[in-house]
Amino acid sequence: MFQSFRSAVMLARQQRGLYFAALLEEQLIREVFDSASLLWQGWIYTPCVTVWVFLSQCLSSDHSCRDAVAGLAAWRVAQKRPACSADTGAYCTARDALPETVCRELARRTGEALEATAPADWLWRGRRVRVVDGSSVTMPDTPANQAAYPQSKSQAPGCGFPIARILVVFSLTTGAVLEAAIGKCQGKRTGENSLFRKLHQALKPGDLVLADRCFSGWFDLALLAARGVDLLVRKHQCRATDFRRGQRLEHDDHLVRWPKPPRPNWMSKRQYAALPDELTLRELRVSVQQRGFRSKTIVVVTTLLDANEFAAQDVADLYRRRWHAELELRSLKVVLQMDHLRCKKPHRVRNEFYMHLVAYNLIRRVMALGAIQRGSPPWNISFKGTLQTLNQFLPLLASGMPLDAGCQTLVHCVATHRVGNRPDRYEPRRVKRRPKQYKLLQRPRKEYKRLMK
Repeated sequence: MFQSFRSAVMLARQQRGLYFAALLEEQLIREVFDSASLLWQGWIYTPCVTVWVFLSQCLSSDHSCRDAVAGLAAWRVAQKRPACSADTGAYCTARDALPETVCRELARRTGEALEATAPADWLWRGRRVRVVDGSSVTMPDTPANQAAYPQSKSQAPGCGFPIARILVVFSLTTGAVLEAAIGKCQGKRTGENSLFRKLHQALKPGDLVLADRCFSGWFDLALLAARGVDLLVRKHQCRATDFRRGQRLEHDDHLVRWPKPPRPNWMSKRQYAALPDELTLRELRVSVQQRGFRSKTIVVVTTLLDANEFAAQDVADLYRRRWHAELELRSLKVVLQMDHLRCKKPHRVRNEFYMHLVAYNLIRRVMALGAIQRGSPPWNISFKGTLQTLNQFLPLLASGMPLDAGCQTLVHCVATHRVGNRPDRYEPRRVKRRPKQYKLLQRPRKEYKRLMK
């Protein structure tokens, strides 16, 4: 993997590509764009340059178009080329023309490429585990965004922000994003499980899905089982559990049969008829001994039925790793500042979302390099430490830093920033720093301005 990274850096130098070409090769971008790249002929902002500048914007702490364009102008001067205009209009025009399918395909391909290079000893019992979780993001309060992603109904018009629901499929092995979806946050068929059903085609037979109780419905289990995909979820609180029934395997561990419920409105009659009349599932009760955990006892449901191959404790330990999805979402929303997207049009918002996922996968690739060098799993490497290291090294690697020494030092620095092993750490759910004492905006801002005259 290190040699491929070194080769990518060397190729980026030879082609005089922007420094992000060391992480996202020009050839991959051209393949994804295909004939759409003809629209950019003769432009400074070619497809590759536009994507690379977009990535630099997603990875910067400023996140502004002006900062991204200034970086491009500085790079062109360093390459002894004429500087581009400091005005952001041309960049925004090129970014507006990016096809949404291209941005999504780049996110998918970068995740799959990283997953394909993962060592076998990172897998769980030789299985590819996919962790699924959802969240929400906000965006600027424009009429177009409000129409596509309405704000919460509890907020008065002009007092809230458009909000979108996102659903991400992570790899438990590498932390990479393999697939994602974005949609409205209110209305019928806009929940996390509805978004996930649109991504079922990304799962392969033999995969194992790890998720919370939102995905524990009968049809979610049945649809995945029909694809040959196993599932491990927490049992929904509305479904009763009685370990005196079913086929007993061990204490608090048994097999049960769940009959098929009536057909829901969103499912066709043909699809409903293709599902079995009942599901055989395994239920386990897990006792939580760690201090600070809110739940002391949970019941998990899985299609891993063989108690000899999958011991109850192993299943419980695997479910505990579902929390990695929360950590990966934190890296996206807090470290990469994706919690509030900045584009003012819906299609730009979606492109910004997918480009954040591309940037996230590229960081995960470098984390995997550091993990291999250190001989530890990638989840022990700091995401923010890797981002900080890349921001310092990439411009210099592209502008003449010694190739071998630069690549080796970059990977060594990444491997040095490890996350502490604190599995039983607990903290009170309290904050020390007080918020600013401002009243909430309860009417449109223009009304307050009129009252101040």
